[in-house]
Amino acid sequence: MGRSAMQAVVDDWIDAYTGDRDTALLDLISFFIQCSGCKGMVTAEMFQSKKGTDVMSKMVEDLDEDSGEYPLIMSGLYWKRFRSHFCEFVSVLVAQCQNCVIFDGYLLNTLISLLTELSDSRVRAFRHTCTLAAVKLLSALVNVALNLSVSVDNSQRLYEVELAKMASKRASPRLDRIQRKISEIQERKFEIENMMDAIFKGVFLKRYRDVIPEIRAICMEELTMWMKLYSSVFLNDSYLKYVGWMMHDKQPDVRLKCVLGLQGLYQDQSCSKTDLFTIRFKERMISMTLDKDHEVAIQAMRLLMVISQSCEDVLSPDEHKNIFQFVYCSHRPLATTAGEFLYNRSVFIVILQNPSHLYLVLVLSCIFGSNLLLWDSAGALLKDWNGLTSLLLPHTSCQDQALSSAEEAFVIELLLASVKQAAEGPPLSGRGAGKKVINTKEKKLQIDDCTKLTEHFIKVLPELLSKYSEDAEKLTSFLKIPQYFQTDTCDHENSQALLAELEAAVDRHTDAGLLETAAHSYQSLCAQDSPWHSMAQPSFDRLIQRWTDTLGTRFGESQSVKFLVLYCLLYIKSFDQATVCFMLFFTKAFMCLSDVLIAHNYQLQMWDSSAGTPLLYTPDPKLQKALLSFIVEHVFTSPDESESGDGRLEDLHRRRNLLAAYCKLIVHSVLEMSMAAEVFKQYVKYYNDFGDIIKETLNRTRQMDKMESARTLVQCLQQLYLRLKQEQDRGNTCSSRVQTYSSIKELARRFSLTFGWDQIKSRESLAMIHRDGIEFVFKGFVQQSEKHSPPYISYLTILSEFSSKLLKPDKKTIYSYLQKFAGEQVINNREESWMPLIYYRASLMGTDTIARSGSHARVGQTPRKRKLPSALERRKRHDWHFPMRFRRDT
Repeated sequence: MGRSAMQAVVDDWIDAYTGDRDTALLDLISFFIQCSGCKGMVTAEMFQSKKGTDVMSKMVEDLDEDSGEYPLIMSGLYWKRFRSHFCEFVSVLVAQCQNCVIFDGYLLNTLISLLTELSDSRVRAFRHTCTLAAVKLLSALVNVALNLSVSVDNSQRLYEVELAKMASKRASPRLDRIQRKISEIQERKFEIENMMDAIFKGVFLKRYRDVIPEIRAICMEELTMWMKLYSSVFLNDSYLKYVGWMMHDKQPDVRLKCVLGLQGLYQDQSCSKTDLFTIRFKERMISMTLDKDHEVAIQAMRLLMVISQSCEDVLSPDEHKNIFQFVYCSHRPLATTAGEFLYNRSVFIVILQNPSHLYLVLVLSCIFGSNLLLWDSAGALLKDWNGLTSLLLPHTSCQDQALSSAEEAFVIELLLASVKQAAEGPPLSGRGAGKKVINTKEKKLQIDDCTKLTEHFIKVLPELLSKYSEDAEKLTSFLKIPQYFQTDTCDHENSQALLAELEAAVDRHTDAGLLETAAHSYQSLCAQDSPWHSMAQPSFDRLIQRWTDTLGTRFGESQSVKFLVLYCLLYIKSFDQATVCFMLFFTKAFMCLSDVLIAHNYQLQMWDSSAGTPLLYTPDPKLQKALLSFIVEHVFTSPDESESGDGRLEDLHRRRNLLAAYCKLIVHSVLEMSMAAEVFKQYVKYYNDFGDIIKETLNRTRQMDKMESARTLVQCLQQLYLRLKQEQDRGNTCSSRVQTYSSIKELARRFSLTFGWDQIKSRESLAMIHRDGIEFVFKGFVQQSEKHSPPYISYLTILSEFSSKLLKPDKKTIYSYLQKFAGEQVINNREESWMPLIYYRASLMGTDTIARSGSHARVGQTPRKRKLPSALERRKRHDWHFPMRFRRDT
């Protein structure tokens, strides 16, 4: 329903009210009752009883309280429109009646009494609906009072004009009429204010603390509106205190209404009337920037911004400083609002203090390290690259703007950060790691910014590189800018100057960071799709050729240098430090060799077939064995007890780097995956030092090839087991270089844990481990002729560690495979020598046979006759130790 249609309905009702006010008022009361969701009708008898409690009790009987639904809280577009139309109806009703029946002493008195009574109902529907109607009625009466105030002012001015006339031209009857009109309007205004006071005391004071948050929010929203519209009555501390109290409300919607309402009050420059309120509740307003509800925190920040702009001395410098720390907030809207606050405050301070240095002070105030935390609010200023570079160039027109070295570093850092932000638009530091999707408008803006920065810096960058040619740190920053160039055209003259300065910077400096940055810039300029390719590529080729010629010349300058170096090495070798020097030399050689092999392998993967046949190189077995021997000899060693704590940490760091480099060779398929077996053997022994590296390598190899990775684990366990058997056969069981049976079994358990909980994903690998283990144990075993157990039968106990990861169908399949090799007669054999087989069989079948199988502490040891623990005891022991091991390995 449009407003014109609603006005027509109200006019018809006014006509009906003029003819029969009781019947018309009965219809209006029924309207409010039905808008509460009640299906009942107010009869004339109920209305004439003049007892609001009777009306309420009758209406409650017809209200569906079980559903809990009523129009104001129902969802959907229809009911949202109903709420807005309901509020508009109240304002239209008062507006259309303000010149006629509103002052008859009957309509509003009756309506206010009814709404006050129903707003105090225990029924939520009545209380909510009638509270909304009552406060909207008060808002409509505020508009009437404002109109009456305007009429009083107009009549007062008319009276003064008439009174200022000469006595001969003054009309006394006219003055009397004007005076009577003023008195009549003032009486009406007084009557309206009495009605507003009745609604405020009868409805607002009871409902602003209502248990329903929606009712409290309605009261706060309307109260701040009354203060803003009719400040002469409502804008004082007697009413402001309610807003201050409700800023502590538990519901964010109520707090939000308070903050939004206060924004409107402070924007109207009403500081003089809110001084006491501001002093009393300033601490609460500042603390609301930490509100757990993001929207409340953002609007609280805006409220403080408005207060700072309208009331200069309210917030102290320390309070401003604490508020500005929110630019580091991870929630971007709040950080953006804090940045806008900081930016506006900085502009205000600069203009007051020294307008001539406006630009410089703004630049220095807008940077926090290399993070453009004010990008959202000061992006246009930060993209003024012409103004920023003018501060650095020597021919700047303002001599009083000469910068110190530290200020230049700030400006250069800001310049580079703004270029990167404009060209790439990455998420600002601390603003969340989620990748932002760029829309079409933002993409177009980003392309335009790249074009502008390219056109600007292609002209000024050569001059900047020339000025800071001796400062490697600042030069490195400027050398990053060409990486962000994007344009379809190329300025030949300026491009040649840029390439010349780039080449000079590379020739002049040896700093690794600078050379790496220059290499990236050359890579960007020499790209095939770059408009600078035809000029940058020849320049780059000349640079490489000149380096090659210089290197060759210096190597062939004198043979005496070679002899001198050799003599020095021989001389150093005679001292105790020789070992350390050679160790450092070998370490560097190993790392360089690893990097070269990995880089060559990467180049093969990225090779373009159209460029011809690549240079193939595979490390020969001798080199692979030498690499493995170096790792075993220099990584998996015990630390020197004589070294200090710092020395041990340094040595551990060196060994971790060597192991990581070797594992990269395996992960990048430079070395065969089987070469990782020696590394996996040390997983348990060196878990504290290298556990993370070995586990990551195991996961990476499994991603590359699940079956080959499983074979490597089998190879690792079988080699350890065979080495232990050989030592036991020789009678040497105390060797520190040989792992014990329990440590091999623990290693198998750790390997099984790395398969995770997804049994389907790993079922083929696990099945292969079991099949290979069974074949290893029963190799050469003949079922009928052999009465003794196979020599490697105890390996089945190690293999049982992987049984828990098998699916039930796979366990049956593996058991059938075991029967194929061992036979049913052997499997049922209860002799001590066959106990590992029984143990393994129990792990596959999931029976309690494991409780009677026992376990062996050492391979080949004759089992002692002892009482085996029960299944319950073994389970308790397992449960006691398992969680700690599980947390550490997974």
